[in-house]
Amino acid sequence: MKLSKKWLQAYVPVEVSDKEFADVMTLTGSKVECFEHEGAELRNIVVGKVLSLERHPDSDHLWVCQVDAGGDAPLQIVTGAQNLTAGDVVPVALDDSVVAGGKQIHSGKLRGVESSGMLCSLGELGLTTHDFPYAIEDGIFVLGDDCDRTPGTDIRTAIGLDDVITEFEITPNRPDCLSVIGLAREAAASFKLPFTVPVPQVKRGEGDVKELLSVNILDSENCYRYAGAVVKNVRVKPSPRWMRERLRASGVRPINNIVDITNYVMLEFGQPMHAFDLRFLDGGVVNVRKAKAGETITTLDGVERALDASMLVIADANKPVAVAGVMGGEYSGIMDDTTQIVFESACFKGTSVRLTAKKLGMRTEASGRYEKELDPKGCRRSLDRALELVQLLDAGDVVEGVVDCDCSKNDVTVVPFLPDWTNEFIGIHVSPEEQTRILEKLEFKVENGSVIVPSFRGDVLHPADIAEEVARFYGFENIESRPFTSTTAGKLSPTQKLANLVSDSLLASGLSEIQTYSFISPKYFDKIRLPADSPLRTVVTITNPLGEDTSVMRTITVPSMLETLARNYNNRCPEAYLFEMATVYIPIEGEDLPDELPKIALGMYGADCDFFTLKGAIEALLMKAGIRDVDVEPMSDCPFLHPGRAAKLIAGGKELGFLGEVHPDVQENYGIGMRAYVAEIDFNTFELQSDLVRVYRHLPRFPASTRDLAFVCARSIPVLRLEREIAQAVGKILETISLFDVYEGAQIPEGMKSVAFNLTLRSPERTLTDDEADSAVKRAIAALETLGIHLRS
Repeated sequence: MKLSKKWLQAYVPVEVSDKEFADVMTLTGSKVECFEHEGAELRNIVVGKVLSLERHPDSDHLWVCQVDAGGDAPLQIVTGAQNLTAGDVVPVALDDSVVAGGKQIHSGKLRGVESSGMLCSLGELGLTTHDFPYAIEDGIFVLGDDCDRTPGTDIRTAIGLDDVITEFEITPNRPDCLSVIGLAREAAASFKLPFTVPVPQVKRGEGDVKELLSVNILDSENCYRYAGAVVKNVRVKPSPRWMRERLRASGVRPINNIVDITNYVMLEFGQPMHAFDLRFLDGGVVNVRKAKAGETITTLDGVERALDASMLVIADANKPVAVAGVMGGEYSGIMDDTTQIVFESACFKGTSVRLTAKKLGMRTEASGRYEKELDPKGCRRSLDRALELVQLLDAGDVVEGVVDCDCSKNDVTVVPFLPDWTNEFIGIHVSPEEQTRILEKLEFKVENGSVIVPSFRGDVLHPADIAEEVARFYGFENIESRPFTSTTAGKLSPTQKLANLVSDSLLASGLSEIQTYSFISPKYFDKIRLPADSPLRTVVTITNPLGEDTSVMRTITVPSMLETLARNYNNRCPEAYLFEMATVYIPIEGEDLPDELPKIALGMYGADCDFFTLKGAIEALLMKAGIRDVDVEPMSDCPFLHPGRAAKLIAGGKELGFLGEVHPDVQENYGIGMRAYVAEIDFNTFELQSDLVRVYRHLPRFPASTRDLAFVCARSIPVLRLEREIAQAVGKILETISLFDVYEGAQIPEGMKSVAFNLTLRSPERTLTDDEADSAVKRAIAALETLGIHLRS
């Protein structure tokens, strides 16, 4: 929002430096982005009066002018302009001056004749004919009676190009500040100055508006209020200079008096308005309704747009004439031969306007305001202001009366006035009287222990909102720092602690943490060879995705991990060891929201990486989490894992996850040129099986006995099965069992393998005898022989 300092001073007498104004407004909650001075680059340009013109002695198109520029003697200036006569008042760029665009002007000679400067056009002042309609575009700017014509006057002052423009960043919850009045109210409260906004005064008109206009709101859910008035005998002409200046300073191009009035009122009060040419309004009827299927409208920008049944339109008896809150139709605008107009001041539902503007691909000044939910009570005031300006500018004759259809609820928001609570909540000491003064400056009313919120402050609903208003104008910088008064200290939940343990453990194992998007492409399921009937293909589809590659929520983490591994590989990273605390989204039948399941995803590749590298990192994690007795079972039916190098993890009788080498076809789909490995662990099961309680045990008092045993068994038998059979047979005196050799070779029969274990035996009560240790070993050998597994000879 751009704010003109001159316009602001019409309501609040702010007399501080521009820097102080920006700083104070920012501290009270109206953030200033920047401020600039109009015409700041113009230098040493003054008003001059042409005293005489003579032909250049050596040119047919040049003139030698004698100009009074306010100095002791006239200046001689050579110009090629053909629109000058003696007595014209023009901008004069003196020696060592700067015009728009940064071009420097110096005295010199033109075809042998001395020229002490340059006469300026509108373009050389950074202006256009929209700013001064009576000027010509390709000639010298001749100042009219609306400018200061005193020779020697700085041109910026003479033509009103000396305003200060402050640009504010307005947050979505404060649409009232998208107006000069709103920012003036904030400025008055910030600087403790009087704030005066005259009530629009419309003189009595002729006739009856109801004979020319009727309004029907057919969709009261999306149109809260619609007020219309008629002006006849319209006289389309340029606006006065003061209006053009204020519009220009606000970033709006002046067009003509009627259009300028609607833009002026929108900037002044924050209420968008529109003017319809009554002759193109069939039947003199305004119907606020939803568009019909197949309807189209050509908007003011000349583009034909297809409408649908979700869009709110302004229609006459036969057709749409405007897209409500966005833009008028092609024939709804003001033309040079317009004689009767309808002023519209309406309030539409913000979400309706926003969705319509988005569908049509057009965002306007009006839609940007409407989408933030405007105050329906502001419609009539804005309409009266427009009619007042029509009479002030002699732009037409106002027809008596206003058609005002009000479907708004007109609810008044009342919040308890709790000054002591506000002081405690913010940590300040402000008297109830001072709090009342602050609130009343902002047009709140404090009565009988309650605060009556003005209708334009839809963001104030609770005592905390009132406390914020007090704090803003007390001064955030004046609030003393203090410790938190809560008796409960913030701490991590058990789940958060376990998640941190996972990260610490995997980082310690040499893996790097990554973060990937939860939304993926449905094509990813084909890349990992998921069957067509796999339940993992039942996904949550995103309603408004950024594109097809991010159109569904993932149900498995493997595609995201493989995409990251492939990106690293294709960027010539020789190895990658990665993990992620990820989430998958499983749809629930009959429910709107899916089940969000946390997962631990691992992935790696590299010259020194194999299945057991991945398995080792997982085993270290499980040990850190206190999860023991984990079964690792072979798995051959996973479509994206190598059938001979994949396994699933079972803990406490529940499936914990899977790990394995990526299937060669999947590896080729992702363009990974070496073996890659992935794993996924269900975090909920992981948390359920974890045991972080650590029990202290004394150092052993008695010596241990060790035995080495080597068995020959079928290659397909897992080592873990042998370990468990041995542990069960040996009993409580088994302290540790560790695998130290697996051998397959000439001395071992085909299809068999030799597996060697080291057993540590110890009793906590006494020293074991050799007979006790040997007896335990014999039990282990006998237990395995029942399974067809024999001691290696």
